[in-house]
Parts: sequence; C-alpha cells; structure tokens
Amino acid sequence: MNMLLSMIRRKDSVNQLKVGSILDKYGWLGPAEIGAQGNQTLFLVIQHAERPVQEKYFDLMKKAVESGKLKASSFALLEDRLALKQGKYQIYGSQIRWDMSSNSYQVMPIRDPEHVDIRRANVGLPPISVYLLELGIEWDIVKYKMYVSKLALELGLKNE
Repeated sequence: MNMLLSMIRRKDSVNQLKVGSILDKYGWLGPAEIGAQGNQTLFLVIQHAERPVQEKYFDLMKKAVESGKLKASSFALLEDRLALKQGKYQIYGSQIRWDMSSNSYQVMPIRDPEHVDIRRANVGLPPISVYLLELGIEWDIVKYKMYVSKLALELGLKNE
C-alpha cells in the first residue's frame, strides 16, 4: 500500500509541475483551446493538488469560470475543498468523509445547509439529496445539523 501511495504522490507531483508550467505560460485553457478532456484534466490536477497549488491558481480559475473556460460546477468543487483546507465550512456540500464512529459517509460541514440547493443550482450542480443518493447517502438535514456541529467543533472550522 505504501508503495502505491508513493507512486501516486510522485505522479501527482509530475502532473502538477506540467500543469503549473502550462497555466503559468498560457493561463487557463478552455475546451475551445485544448478540448473538453484537456480542460477537465487541468481542473482535476489542481483539484487534487495540495492547498498552496490550489490557492495559487484559484483566482485564475475563477476568472476562467467568468469567461466560460471552466464550468462553474467544477470550480464549486475546488471552492469546497479549499474552504475546508482553510478551516472554513464548505459552500456547496460536495466534500464527504468516512466517519468511523457512525461507520458511514458523512457530508463535511456546510455553511447555511438550508439554502445549499439554491447555491448548488446557481453553479449547475444537482440538489444535494440527488448528489448524495448517487453516493449511497441519505440527506436528512435535521440529523445532519445535529452531527455537523460536533464535527465542526472537532475540526476547528469557522462558519463564515
């Protein structure tokens, strides 16, 4: 297992260097320039990078959404992941984790969960209940709110 993780990390590092040099030289390249798969590859490399890389390209990606070179739904996933890494609540509810105490997947803390579906719709994401059902998770906002306050405290997150 350690060998596999080491190989993945090495490949991720190489991919980040390659993508970083492309972005630094050309800016964000949309589907019209490099195809849908190339555009998605750029996104995925940054989405799965460490926090400093995500922060470095965050504004570039935000501008890419505004210019139609990146899907708002993709950028929303990065926003959520980065918010959690920065000690904040996520916005769109895209990030989940395995909770050993309940032996189930749980949604990481969401800011204002009562209105998450409005925010999700605004960026082209399906309702959270539909998204979670695809992952085998039932969305019950009452249970979620009871669970999430404990989790947020445990993780030291700020609800901004």
